[in-house]
Amino acid sequence: MRSKLLAVAAVLALGATARAEGLTKGTPELKSATALAFGPNGLLFVGDSAGATVFAIETGDAKSAGDKPVNVEKIDGKVAAALGVTEKEVKVNDVKVNPASGNVYLAVTRGAGAGTAAVVRATRDGAVEAVALKDVPFAKVALPNPFEPKDAKDRRTRAESITSMAFVGGKLYVAGLSSEEFASTLRAIAYPFKDADKGRAIEIYHGAHGAVETRAPIRTFVPYKIGGEENIMASYTCTPLVKIPVSELKSGAKVKGVTIAELGNRNQPLDMIAYTKDGKDFLLSANSAHGVIKIPTAEFGSAKEISARVAGTAGPAYEKVTELKDVVQLDKFDDARAVILVKTASGFDLKTVPLP
Repeated sequence: MRSKLLAVAAVLALGATARAEGLTKGTPELKSATALAFGPNGLLFVGDSAGATVFAIETGDAKSAGDKPVNVEKIDGKVAAALGVTEKEVKVNDVKVNPASGNVYLAVTRGAGAGTAAVVRATRDGAVEAVALKDVPFAKVALPNPFEPKDAKDRRTRAESITSMAFVGGKLYVAGLSSEEFASTLRAIAYPFKDADKGRAIEIYHGAHGAVETRAPIRTFVPYKIGGEENIMASYTCTPLVKIPVSELKSGAKVKGVTIAELGNRNQPLDMIAYTKDGKDFLLSANSAHGVIKIPTAEFGSAKEISARVAGTAGPAYEKVTELKDVVQLDKFDDARAVILVKTASGFDLKTVPLP
């Protein structure tokens, strides 16, 4: 009898927590899963570009799974098996570690063409399983002005409405494109969700192109404090590194980011994390053309703003991490390790590696 009462109390407590956080039980109707981020206690944010919506989903995955690494060979095949499709019908869009448990979550498109959305979890014991999205506590917020290409010549797509997300200080920061004149947009959405405003238009100077840029989206970003002030460190295609003070991100504002580095042209930044090693801070960035690079942050506060055309690279020096090859996604696993998604000759592997 006592055990039954305890079980009922636990269920009631879970329901109360969900209500307190603005969650209601139901089935989030994801049209896509293009970006992930985690909030407190295993709360998962899923960016749905196709639906121009961000979902907050209670995973129930808040208990530490220990310190074992996560290593899964041919994870695309295991994801396919978990979702009941073939390997060729699986595309991994994002990878994030749940800091509450240490399990690794993947945002997935399954099926041919536009496909359907799924979220998959790789656990510390190597299991790969679909995350339940039916009858779960969740909330959602719609983006009021999602991007739509105006003509066939515009190579940008609706998928770029949400390119990267991070939760910090009670707010979910969402980068991407909007339908505004300054299309590059950074939104700061308070949680629990109420609504999303039109966001903050972001302007930068792109040294490799020698031009002011307002149309290209932030590809990936990390929150990072410089001199005690919270900043968004953002990376764009071809590859400017920009600092954006969070204090300037007022609703509806047009914000000028400060370009502090050019990391090399003809390159797409894929993912980025911040970490500390031997008492020094670094950014670790995975890139399509330049591989994985390690950028010391010590000069970020004093770096000269780039405001003229740059040939090659400029700004704080970085080093290539040559032992990490073909990395397409990465996230911080713990204080000493990162998790990486690596393209191989036969598919993709998920690996835990030491922070360089």
